[in-house]
Amino acid sequence: MEVDGAGRLKASSESLLRARIRPWEIHFPFKTDKRDFIDAVKTRGQTLEDAEVGHRTTSLCHLAHIAIQLGGRRLRWDPDAERFTDSAEANLLLRRPALRAPWTL
Repeated sequence: MEVDGAGRLKASSESLLRARIRPWEIHFPFKTDKRDFIDAVKTRGQTLEDAEVGHRTTSLCHLAHIAIQLGGRRLRWDPDAERFTDSAEANLLLRRPALRAPWTL
């Protein structure tokens, strides 16, 4: 499923768009990402997804951007080590070259 910029839903199958969640099935509240995060900060509660899900989702975006920067070539990723296994050049793009003083990692 995907939502376009105007908020219209698209799906690989029309039946997905017609499906309704039954009362006994799992329901998630409708919140934007920002609202979910702000509510969690204010209440000291949890977001809809935990930090690991957010980290892995964001990582995929960064990995795709690195592949694009390197001409769209295929890269192999080790999710446990969080490193590319076949490209030192790609691994260099996992970090900023340098931080401004006095900041360090």
